Amino acid sequence: MGHSGINVLFEGRNFTRLLGGLWTSVWIAVLSLIIGLALGALFGVLRTSKSRLVKVIFRIYLEFFRIVPTVVLLFLFYYILPRQFNLNWPASVMAVIAFALWVSAEFSDIVRGALISVPKIQRESGLALGLNKWQLFIYVLLPQAFQLELPATINLATRVIKTTSLLMMISVMDVINVGQQIVEANNQTNPNGVFWVYGLIFFLYFIVDYPLSLWAKRLSKRNEA
Repeated sequence: MGHSGINVLFEGRNFTRLLGGLWTSVWIAVLSLIIGLALGALFGVLRTSKSRLVKVIFRIYLEFFRIVPTVVLLFLFYYILPRQFNLNWPASVMAVIAFALWVSAEFSDIVRGALISVPKIQRESGLALGLNKWQLFIYVLLPQAFQLELPATINLATRVIKTTSLLMMISVMDVINVGQQIVEANNQTNPNGVFWVYGLIFFLYFIVDYPLSLWAKRLSKRNEA
């Protein structure tokens, strides 16, 4: 047991530190999703506008966040923009901003796709009942679009949680960063500890993401039925 390296996990506060790092990753992901989904819902609705200018602006916005790697976004928001605008915000705040804008771009496309996927007969039926455009949108389009977009939204959430592994690049004390510190501190005395530390990190990400993945698959099958 002593030579396997597993004891590294339970020395001092190592296990507690890893759980604390996971909490950092999760709260950044959750806050980013809350902000990003709110913005993305608004942007998605705007993308259904008939205005060509509005469509082009949000299309460029979407493509920017799809093309630029997430790690580059983190560097941009942590190293470059603060210097340009004389900001001194914590790395975790800048990470939330970067992730939230990325989520808003991706979710706007999910919302737009869901809204335009609502069968035309549903729109016509709503209008035939005397609903105006806003009532049609609130009582007919949004409820049906929500069911269509939910699986993709959950999958987006799992991607955000996994991508928080990049937070160590901007010195946020997430679970990866904590794990790396533990490995380096014990590398000489317990070289095998690296397998247990990263094995635990893999397990922690798994138990957070896997239930969400199963939920998304179940919803997708229900929508296809």
